[in-house]
Amino acid sequence: AGPAAGSRRALRVLVDMDGVLADFEGGFLKKFRARYPDKPYIALEDRRGFWVSEQYGRLGPELSEKAISIWESKNFFIELDPLPGAVEAVKQMTNLADTDVFICTSPIKKYRYCPYEKYAWVEKHFGPEFLEQIVLTRDKTVVSADLLIDDRPDITGAELNPSWEHVLFTACHNKHLQLKPPSRRLQSWTDDWKAILDSKR
Repeated sequence: AGPAAGSRRALRVLVDMDGVLADFEGGFLKKFRARYPDKPYIALEDRRGFWVSEQYGRLGPELSEKAISIWESKNFFIELDPLPGAVEAVKQMTNLADTDVFICTSPIKKYRYCPYEKYAWVEKHFGPEFLEQIVLTRDKTVVSADLLIDDRPDITGAELNPSWEHVLFTACHNKHLQLKPPSRRLQSWTDDWKAILDSKR
């Protein structure tokens, strides 16, 4: 006979925050256009590449710094809207048997507002009990898990062979990328994320 029910190791899932749970791109564009109404901007359908500031820098030399100033400002992170279905999906995921879910997010280096606002955002949308399940790190490769759901295509760090499988969450900046098998995508929170979890059990 196999192990008794309930004694198997829980599946550990890391879920990125910006671009996966929180609408970083939409929030950024709205605030950039409000603060710099006379400056050129990049529509979401034209976004390419993970780094917003690099693409804005190619539009004009001063636009990279102006872009960075948006997310370095007070209330940027706390005021981001959740992406459609994100909160409901992660709450469902958390309630699955044998499943441990952590929000794994990289704060910006200018730390005056960002870490505080990330915690406040989680408390606002998931409740205070979810604060136990936040991992703040600049290097996600050193965090041990079975899955990482993240919109950044190239996640590298100190650990050359992370324990997790990276599932690319589709965002405006990465939707054109062709993934090499066996790499997988989660197109949105209406996509079958449960099947991805079950494939790792």
